[in-house]
Amino acid sequence: MSLIRRIDLRGADPASVDYRASVPRAEFDVEAATHQVQPIIDAVRTRGVEAIVELSARFDGVDREDITVPPEALQKALAELDPDVRAALEESVRRLRATCEAELEHDVTSEVAPGATVTHRKVPIDRVGLYVPGGLAPLVSSVVMNVVPAQVAGVRSIALASPPQKNREGLPEPTIMAACALLGVDEVYAVGGAQAIAMFAHGAGPCRPVDLVTGPGNIYVAAAKRLVRGTVGIDSEAGTTEIAVLADDSADPAFVAADLISQAEHDPMAASVLVTDSLALADAVDVELDKQVFATRHTERIRTALGGPQSAIVLVDDVDQGVQVVDAYAAEHLEIQTRDAAAVAARVRNAGAIFVGPWAPVSLGDYAAGSNHVLPTAGCACHSSGLSVRAFTRSMHVVDYSQAALSEVAGHVVTLAEAEDLPGHGQAVSVRFGQ
Repeated sequence: MSLIRRIDLRGADPASVDYRASVPRAEFDVEAATHQVQPIIDAVRTRGVEAIVELSARFDGVDREDITVPPEALQKALAELDPDVRAALEESVRRLRATCEAELEHDVTSEVAPGATVTHRKVPIDRVGLYVPGGLAPLVSSVVMNVVPAQVAGVRSIALASPPQKNREGLPEPTIMAACALLGVDEVYAVGGAQAIAMFAHGAGPCRPVDLVTGPGNIYVAAAKRLVRGTVGIDSEAGTTEIAVLADDSADPAFVAADLISQAEHDPMAASVLVTDSLALADAVDVELDKQVFATRHTERIRTALGGPQSAIVLVDDVDQGVQVVDAYAAEHLEIQTRDAAAVAARVRNAGAIFVGPWAPVSLGDYAAGSNHVLPTAGCACHSSGLSVRAFTRSMHVVDYSQAALSEVAGHVVTLAEAEDLPGHGQAVSVRFGQ
């Protein structure tokens, strides 16, 4: 019996078939979760650290009064970090910092008329709260993905939260603390889940409110972000991870299977989708999945993810239809393993990140490609972008006009103000010229 189901879209008329409804999707009802999360937000907003301590005891099994991670604990974690892990983190930081610096936008001034300039000014956000999960997998790489673009953007105040661990005296995972120390982040809190998002939004004890919250998490973290949006900015409601692979008969089934497994390893709700026009490849991937899954450390977790409604092998007529299907799916991670993969990738409009060819697996992007792995999920890639240095900056227009420049356009301003029945707007210009 196959570990993963099949969906056959061959022969489907794109004019009458909604591919968005046809592709597999995880059941991720953020709206339902908000009803469970709202009391947590309210408790932290009204009772601060006292509520956080109670919630950590309930959800994490941790009885710790101080939510702050001591600086000496951060430095100790860095000193005890495996040298190979440190070297890998340093290389990941170097590559991501290079891409962030390259995409950092600078001020642009336009002279729209003599003596009339408008400057598009980029300003870093003052204070941000970064969330790093610590559940089934302690995502030390998410420290890098959140912190580096914030630092390159010029954010002046960075706070980071990660869940307390029962077997670590209520502190976050040591590798997460070590990464914080490596990057110079010294305001770290042992707070997880929705209560961490509430702490960032409303402040609690030593943690002052932030302006922006970023970072991935489970459905309760996503629901908390939805509830505090408006009080603070958020990057996205990132949910359970997902991978889509668009492949033809030139793809190596062992590679494809391994890549599907790599994302299924994250969580039992993770989505792994193969879209292919090759029945032979689909059959070969089935064989490889059966072989590789049982050789992994997290067999049951992966089996659950692959066997869930969010995962499938989708059969299509050709690569053209495959592109339409993956565009409709709008995957967090999309691999293109076809002939002329770069050209096929260039046709895709909706994806969080695209990985081109057999030598660019998603796991490369998770750690050391130089790209960011905090990406939109659940089809949100059709309207949202992944985390980048731009997320930590905001734009403002700076308008600078001379008297002569204002005089030249004054009549137009007055005319448009009268057209909108806002004569005071026009008078604010006229009064400057004694009219």
